[in-house]
Amino acid sequence: MDQDLIRWLSSPEGSAVLADLAIRDIREATILSELNRLRRSLPAARARAAIEQALLRRRAISKFPQADRMLFTREALAQASAAPVAAHRARRLAQAGNVADLGCGIGGDTIALADAGAQVIAVERDPIRLALARFNVEVLGLGSRVSFLERDLLREPLPLAAALFCDPARRSGERRLFDPDDFQPPLSHVLSWRQHTPALAVKLAPGIQRSVVPEDAEVEFVSLDGDLKEAVIWCGPCATTSRRATVLGSDGSMSTMIADATTAPSLSPPLAVLYEPDPAVIRAGLVAELAHQLGAYQLAPDIAYLTAHTALPTPFARAWPIITWIPFQLKRLRALVRELDAGVVTVKKRGSPLDTDSLARQLSGSGQRHLVVVLTQMPDGPIAIICSADRADMVT
Repeated sequence: MDQDLIRWLSSPEGSAVLADLAIRDIREATILSELNRLRRSLPAARARAAIEQALLRRRAISKFPQADRMLFTREALAQASAAPVAAHRARRLAQAGNVADLGCGIGGDTIALADAGAQVIAVERDPIRLALARFNVEVLGLGSRVSFLERDLLREPLPLAAALFCDPARRSGERRLFDPDDFQPPLSHVLSWRQHTPALAVKLAPGIQRSVVPEDAEVEFVSLDGDLKEAVIWCGPCATTSRRATVLGSDGSMSTMIADATTAPSLSPPLAVLYEPDPAVIRAGLVAELAHQLGAYQLAPDIAYLTAHTALPTPFARAWPIITWIPFQLKRLRALVRELDAGVVTVKKRGSPLDTDSLARQLSGSGQRHLVVVLTQMPDGPIAIICSADRADMVT
């Protein structure tokens, strides 16, 4: 991708080619024939760029509702947040009024911030990505809310803004980067910006080690439809607690839980209901807070499953009615699921070394009942909990 290709892709001719490709059957088996078709009327570089953008737009639709109007790069799209996640974060940041998106990439977070009402300074050192960000912002009608600045923030000063946001690059080509010192910019450098502007938010992968979070900062773990998506470090006036779990739904729902002084829950063997906390709750270390809300117990001190006498609706966990449970013994478990008329069996686990997919195939039968088998631990050893899946959606 270069500036000439960006100008062509955004021109009437390029837009018409992309619109035509959007309704054609482009897949691995047809890419070569589509490329050859385009090359009859276009230079090879333009044909390749058009095919690439058509593929990226299809991939991007799960993250950007208006992807069919935008331009992407593979690496930037891979790191971009899904729209509901970016919108949630942007709503918090937009309260500052004026926000600098530092390392804006192709503009995904810039768009979310502008859409949330912020005035945004979009900063990027890569002129190609900055041009893509400018195109994406303007094509979505948000140009009046965004100014663009080409700047290398490892060597040049920060812009003036009430709050800063950064999503450090965590990929090098196709390779993921896990060491915060390898991020671009390095996390330590990003956190040093607090000396300039205390209001700082940093998006990170959800597996980030808690040890990298400053003691006076908030760390928020965010899930979407039950999938853990990201961690955000909130600094200075942006921080309102120490730990937060936010559970988002594609339907626009949002629920949040923060740390308090709740003591560890009591332990109990399985009762009538088994709760599986949302992964954002688990990563935020808020299982005790959830247990307190639900009047539930833990099975063991280091096991995140909860159990209770009755089910209470909560966005922070899924729940299954417990049929029975046994100390784990594979032969006995097989016999028991047969007695329960098992059809499809889903196996879940915490604290068990067994392969869930393999065991699910062994346990599934020709019966009528869809069962959920949970392999986990109690203080005196491993257990298997058999639940009904008929009401697996009773808590949403």
